Amino acid sequence: MHKSRFCAGIALLALSASGCGLAAASNGKDIVVPAEPTMIDFVDPATVVGLSTATVTDGDSAAGRYVHIKYPVLAGASALNRTLKARAERQLKEFRRATGGDAPILPKPELNVDWQLAAASPDAVGVRLRTGEFLGTSWGNSTRTYWFDPHTGKAAGSTGLLSGRPALERLAALVKEALADRGAQVERNRVTADPDLFDSMAFNRNGDLVVEFDDCEVGRCSLGRVAVAIPAQQVAPLLSELGRHAQQAVRDAARRSAAPEVPSFTPTSSPDAVSTRASGVDCRVRKCVALTFDDGPGPYTGLLLNTLAEHRARATFFTLGGSVSTEPALIRRMSMEGHLVGNHSWSHKDLSKQPSSNVADSLGKTSDAVSEVIGQRPALVRPPYGAVSPQVRDVARQMGCAVVTWDVDSKDESTRDASEIADRVVHAAHPGAIILMHDIHRETVDAVPDILKRLRGNGYTFVTVPELYGPVGMQAGRMYRSGNELPGKQPLT
Repeated sequence: MHKSRFCAGIALLALSASGCGLAAASNGKDIVVPAEPTMIDFVDPATVVGLSTATVTDGDSAAGRYVHIKYPVLAGASALNRTLKARAERQLKEFRRATGGDAPILPKPELNVDWQLAAASPDAVGVRLRTGEFLGTSWGNSTRTYWFDPHTGKAAGSTGLLSGRPALERLAALVKEALADRGAQVERNRVTADPDLFDSMAFNRNGDLVVEFDDCEVGRCSLGRVAVAIPAQQVAPLLSELGRHAQQAVRDAARRSAAPEVPSFTPTSSPDAVSTRASGVDCRVRKCVALTFDDGPGPYTGLLLNTLAEHRARATFFTLGGSVSTEPALIRRMSMEGHLVGNHSWSHKDLSKQPSSNVADSLGKTSDAVSEVIGQRPALVRPPYGAVSPQVRDVARQMGCAVVTWDVDSKDESTRDASEIADRVVHAAHPGAIILMHDIHRETVDAVPDILKRLRGNGYTFVTVPELYGPVGMQAGRMYRSGNELPGKQPLT
């Protein structure tokens, strides 16, 4: 039986009224270059009080597919939270159906969903879901934006920004007009007043309505993102009350982000991340293991940190860039309490399917996010799913990072039983083991006290990954899966 994992946190009852976005680019002090009108300024999730995240993975490791769906959980927005969860369940079900044949597909099909906040104010909240789907040949990309009205407590799709069917029909006509100069590759006749076609709409900082289309919806699949910005004055008569609130929320956030700020110093480079409490354990003579946790921080990471502190154990956390930006306080706490923060990419896509430029972008953004929070750049990379390619190793080498996988798998993605997870880890542990777990799962966090107690009773010391290798150290671009291996014999590429 397939098992999917839904992990959500309990949020606090508030939304901050602050948001942020990118200022319009300029190439000189007195010359302002207009921003691309279809660019949306997304809210920094760290500024939203009471926001946590939920993660959905496909727990059947034998299914031959990769699934990683992430979406926000917001305080006081239960209708929106239910809508987002239902959407995740539906996407997983449809993806399983599409990849459910007996014959294995290589490379593995993949479903990846991450999110951004199109608005977050006491009057309107917008969540934009970005879906990438790989079915064996190429990636297909789509977006869907949901809206929430805090005044009514109701959630709506993007057409909820409009006042009704006549408004949708008028908007479709305006979009067709705006696409007139896009050339023959865009097929304007495909644009109809179909709500499914207008499922991703948000506002830019000027209040223009940005309409986004999925790959292949209104033209050739090779076109990439196709979007249209309908000017604010044209769209104003078409908006519902929620639409007007959403438009105003984005405009207000743009004004705040444009206000002068107190200058702050940001270092141009940061030192490599290290454990602040490494104790000089000699793992050549001591029985050492490295507990590693992927995909966080999540709703249970704080509880896990409490447990590790209680048992005086250090661990290595391979964090997702998107989650770092959502939970900076947890990342800061990890570092302050002696754990090591590593790089697990931005959104958990299989990097081995990606060109070097995409790999560099995903890993680079994540390193930047971690560095901004703790003042140190990750020196370790764990590619999602442990999928390593020459491009991944080459980019890691250029970034000065070692590549880390594992040799003990807790298989916590496929069980809901904490005792089973603990038994599997304890029985498979050995000196020098790198143990894979996930701090987004409550069952895993519940298993950790038993793991720590039993392994310590067997004479083990818990260290961060680099401590396994002692004075020999770890080399950028090389792959490490166990403290017992001799990585010096591996080719760099």
